[in-house]
Amino acid sequence: MDATSGLLTFMIVFVSTLIIAGISGVIFINKRVPLSYIKIHIGVSALPPLIALIALINIDNSEKLGPFHFDILAWLMAFFVLVIGLIIQRFSMQYLKGDFNYRKYFVLFQLVTSFAAIAWLSDDLRLMTAFWGLTLICLSLLMRLNRKWKVTKAAAKVTSRYFLLSWIALACSVLWLFVITGEWTFSAALTEAHLSMVTGWQYFGLSLLLIIAVIVPAAQWPFQRWLIESVAAPTPVSAIMHAGIVNAGGIMLTRFSPLFHSDFASLILIIIACISVLIGSGISLVHVDYKRQLVGSTMGQMGFMLIQCALGAYVAAIIHLILHGLFKATLFLRSGSALQRFEVPVRANERMSYFWIISGRILAGVLAIVFWLAEPGEGYRIISALILAWSLSMAWTQLVAFGEGKMGRIIGLIALVIVGVVYFVIHHYFNAWLQNIAISNSHPSLFIIILVAVILVLGSIISTWVAKHQSSKVFAIIYLWLVRLGDAKTKAIERHPNYLKKFLS
Repeated sequence: MDATSGLLTFMIVFVSTLIIAGISGVIFINKRVPLSYIKIHIGVSALPPLIALIALINIDNSEKLGPFHFDILAWLMAFFVLVIGLIIQRFSMQYLKGDFNYRKYFVLFQLVTSFAAIAWLSDDLRLMTAFWGLTLICLSLLMRLNRKWKVTKAAAKVTSRYFLLSWIALACSVLWLFVITGEWTFSAALTEAHLSMVTGWQYFGLSLLLIIAVIVPAAQWPFQRWLIESVAAPTPVSAIMHAGIVNAGGIMLTRFSPLFHSDFASLILIIIACISVLIGSGISLVHVDYKRQLVGSTMGQMGFMLIQCALGAYVAAIIHLILHGLFKATLFLRSGSALQRFEVPVRANERMSYFWIISGRILAGVLAIVFWLAEPGEGYRIISALILAWSLSMAWTQLVAFGEGKMGRIIGLIALVIVGVVYFVIHHYFNAWLQNIAISNSHPSLFIIILVAVILVLGSIISTWVAKHQSSKVFAIIYLWLVRLGDAKTKAIERHPNYLKKFLS
């Protein structure tokens, strides 16, 4: 009884702070309120993530209270998205100052993160669907705030259509699940007793709808167009999209994991995700625009996250989306000061560099084998080992093999070791922390695991060959195709915001 009352208190306080933060944003819209009020609003906006953090620290097990479900994953996602929103709002205080819609940005930022937090805390399927829909609506409104600029207006229109498709797919899956089980809550509808009512073709149909619902906001092929168009939006809007919204696919599939264990559905998701990884990596390599490079990176990272979900590694997917959100938000917020340098470093001793490259590849292979042999029964481990080997090999080449002199290689090696230690510590900590969340323990077939490995290895081999044959016709075709794929449509391109001319006359 004490635990229930304590949980109720936490929830009341949390919802109250969200409402107060929303009201604070609405107050700031009034032009009579001085601009200095924004400091007060930022302080008020810090209360919800603080309450979520306290709840996260004090939670021991999964609890259900009314239409809400409280476990480590729910509070972690609520805390994560609210902290990201707070950081972006704090950054926007100066970055967006002078914008004609300056005041409106903050209330929409607050609503986006608040609705997303409530969606992930919801046990009621209807409540989750409704608040996720409100999150997408507010995000679309953020993009179309500057309606006088045709570029952002066109981008917002495209984004809204894709979001609507995603939301309809989610709503249909929820409604279909209710028709089969007669339950509106996760905790009841996804029990073994109710899932036994679901037939094989219904499993596949529900999984297919969920795939559509997650790959659209994750900007996966062939639905990546909305993210490409959205680069015209202000940097803080891009940051909140890439750091807090595109990650939703991993959370959604984790919550619906008992439904998502059809091999055919997993195969479809894996193929889409693998194609997105290859395309996203290609876009980030051929484009010179910094934000488009980040778009390609997001496509690839979300592809890897969905591959993890398809392989049953939901905990790894959650860790991935959190780390991706943190570093992607950082990259976007510093995009204004980013400077790309194109100088080719001079290699004083190419033979020595080649020796270090080979050494790095051998080390990467050994560590990947050790990583896989630690738990060979886990199917996703072999895929993780391949990705680990490739990533370590590339990092070693850039930081150590091509280091300028002995000191450069030592510094590169130290940096690589520090990053590796930090990653494994964080991964171990989160992995131990998230083990108690309710997820399906189903594992994909050996065929799917081998297929993923083959696609990724072949993609890497082909990309390496193409890069070494830059004078070939194949290289030119692929290069131009990726450039075209990563470019926005004509309606979403404008060198100068012509709508500003009237303010100069």
